[in-house]
Amino acid sequence: MGKLTVRALRAVLVVVFAGTVCIQAGMVWVLVSGSDPEDGSLPLTPLRVITILGMLTVQVAVVCVWRLVAMARRGTVFSHAAFRFVDVVIGAIVAAALLWFAVTAINAPGQRADPGVTVIMAGIGLAILGVALIVLVMRSLLAQAVARDVEASKMQAELDEVV
Repeated sequence: MGKLTVRALRAVLVVVFAGTVCIQAGMVWVLVSGSDPEDGSLPLTPLRVITILGMLTVQVAVVCVWRLVAMARRGTVFSHAAFRFVDVVIGAIVAAALLWFAVTAINAPGQRADPGVTVIMAGIGLAILGVALIVLVMRSLLAQAVARDVEASKMQAELDEVV
């Protein structure tokens, strides 16, 4: 992985992480300060809590991707240690999807006149779960690469013994 690619990805990760922290801080401030402008039309407090948790899922994924990028840069990503980070990313994506489904459920009663909005929101939740499945497929590819790397190391050791 090239230095420019790593730096660009890390810059994006820093911006995303900082943005999620700012959003969380704003949501926590509104909840703690009591300056909630809730007018009763939507249950905003649960939505704010869900937003705080959703930003946490993004932060967890960003930290894990950062660690995976570091491993790729060092050339150690094809090891069993990488599975821990990939598994956490998958868990964070699934948690984000579940939180999105909670938002959909909270929003649904207000959409009785236009149920298409709820259907679209549910579709977005399924798309988020689809991303988790894509990462799961990539995890299986990583497992195959690690197995091949172990196999190649064994063959190299056998070849070294012969020579």
